[in-house]
Amino acid sequence: QVQLVESGGGLVQAGGSLRLSCAASGHPFSVYAMGWFRQAPGKEREFVATISWNGGTTNYADSVKGRFTISRDNAKNTVYLQMNSLKPEDTAVYYCAARRGVYGGTGSQMYDYWGQGTQVTVSS
Repeated sequence: QVQLVESGGGLVQAGGSLRLSCAASGHPFSVYAMGWFRQAPGKEREFVATISWNGGTTNYADSVKGRFTISRDNAKNTVYLQMNSLKPEDTAVYYCAARRGVYGGTGSQMYDYWGQGTQVTVSS
């Protein structure tokens, strides 16, 4: 069992930046690939970014590529999402997720554990 707790969300103006964190506990963190997803009101949960167990491989949704960066610190059991050049359409609840294995994926059904989410609101 893995527990995931996100933090770092908030209200920011368009063009600003936020850094989300996701702290993991309950199981060796390094055996999990990690992902970030988001869900806006009235929309399906969508993939944002994923990182492999050792941080060597990352993948991003086209909508965030070049603006967001996923990283992890296995010594701190934490995964991060640095979000720059934020847009109003980035407004959503952001979730981190853990998938047992080397690589993550873009489908939410591939992940085994989820955090409770953190709200990100970008004003225009």
